[in-house]
Amino acid sequence: MSKPDILQVGPYPDWDQIPLEDAFNMHKYFEASDTSAFLQSVGGSIRGIATRGELGADRAMIEACPNLEVVSVYGVGYDAVDLEACREKGIRVTNTPDVLTNDVADLGVAMMLVQSRGMISAETWVRDGSWQQKGLYPLKSRVWGKRAGVLGLGRIGFEVAKRLAGFDLDIAYSDISAKDYAPDWTFIADPVELAQRSDFLFVTLAASAQTRHIVNRDVIEAVGPEGMIINISRASNIDEAALLDALESKSLGSAALDVFEGEPALNPRFLELDNVLVQPHHASGTFETRKAMGKLVRDNLKAHFAGQDLLTPVL
Repeated sequence: MSKPDILQVGPYPDWDQIPLEDAFNMHKYFEASDTSAFLQSVGGSIRGIATRGELGADRAMIEACPNLEVVSVYGVGYDAVDLEACREKGIRVTNTPDVLTNDVADLGVAMMLVQSRGMISAETWVRDGSWQQKGLYPLKSRVWGKRAGVLGLGRIGFEVAKRLAGFDLDIAYSDISAKDYAPDWTFIADPVELAQRSDFLFVTLAASAQTRHIVNRDVIEAVGPEGMIINISRASNIDEAALLDALESKSLGSAALDVFEGEPALNPRFLELDNVLVQPHHASGTFETRKAMGKLVRDNLKAHFAGQDLLTPVL
């Protein structure tokens, strides 16, 4: 039996690439010098797309593959996939939830700790001789006992809140509705009210057209000059221009960000700020999780072409 043809949108590590090529005919879109010509050449044979969350698959790519059956996303976010086009054409979509949840939650909490205690500049204080020459490092803010808000109590938000409970934080959350699996945490429907209550506001909700800029100027200002915003979701969930204005004016105390509009070419204004921790979109970046994500991408593709139920369907 011939192997299904798969359009590969971006590169994967060898531990994923080799088994993908064993199971499928992989057509490497990301290596094409002329992607339009490449799609025109191979599009008719493509039955599946293997992509990454930030790369997705737009309508033009989907329509260039008239025999496309399934899109398998390496990542929990699938907002870069044109779901409407997939619905119209009966194309299945999968992602890789759960396997990355705990690593993302770990990094979010770590960013809160690092930024609150000034650990990046504290290391520089040691390395550049300031400790010896200037004495003690300037005082920073504590974490334990403060108030945390979690915007989006899904898989990742729930794990973030569990970790925060270990620091004796007073936890509240916003979501579509109150969750029966969070009886000990306060439900606040309005994001502005949640922000007003929060010393630390974690943004952990899935990205969609409805959540675009849900963290707007009002939410940012409500967090206030002593508060911090931590984003481990998608950049589109925050109004980045409003965030930069607030950080520059110090109407927002600080931010810790793993995602940016236009990444990796982030707005250079971020790099001029001393009250923001910037990270290279690596919340799921552990060997263990990335291998599990790659396996789930393959397993979803294999299940589809074997006529079995998808393991983690989106559509």
